[in-house]
Amino acid sequence: MLSIRRLRKRYGGPGARQVLDDIDFELGAGEYVAIRGESGVGKSTLLNLIAGLDTPDAGSVVIDGMDLATLDDDARTLLRRNRMGFVFQAFHLLPHLTVVQNTALPLRIAGRSEADSVSRALDVLDTLSLAALAQRYPRSLSGGETQRVAIARALVHEPQLILADEPTGNLDEDTAAVVLGMLRDAVKRSGGAGILVTHSARAAATADRTYVLTARGLALQNAS
Repeated sequence: MLSIRRLRKRYGGPGARQVLDDIDFELGAGEYVAIRGESGVGKSTLLNLIAGLDTPDAGSVVIDGMDLATLDDDARTLLRRNRMGFVFQAFHLLPHLTVVQNTALPLRIAGRSEADSVSRALDVLDTLSLAALAQRYPRSLSGGETQRVAIARALVHEPQLILADEPTGNLDEDTAAVVLGMLRDAVKRSGGAGILVTHSARAAATADRTYVLTARGLALQNAS
């Protein structure tokens, strides 16, 4: 599903800061893993490189046999659109669209008809116990409801790879537990794969295994 080899990234000119250095990582179909690390260590940078939103200084990111370095901007955009789902801490729901319209948006962007997109979005919302919110606007939702809708939008096109960047950072403990369970269940149901980036040990415990990212690299937590 995902293979990363000797990935390196630094930012700035003279005296540039090395953010990621020789990162190796493998993720197979059906796997859901967590990546922990202190602020500024490069967790979000790693997700951006995996998604092709940024380019590495060295190394490779290969998704289903496709090396992102060999793809042009249009091809990387299509890869994200068709095979990836994103869940962000900031939610990024569009305020002028209803819940069902927000959820259906990835399908509409991919060229599906409005009727087909809305039908599929309603199915996903129902699966996540959100059907009652379908015609509401983001401004009327609680933080937990907003995040659950963001998860529905990330899953609506049945992505092969889900990337979640601190998805529960603004939620209370009980709501966070619900959101994390929904995210894990969705990954397992789809047969895809998922990466959860988090500061929280509690959140990381919902994953199959946990990696820790430090300035020294990426390592499996508690590995001997």
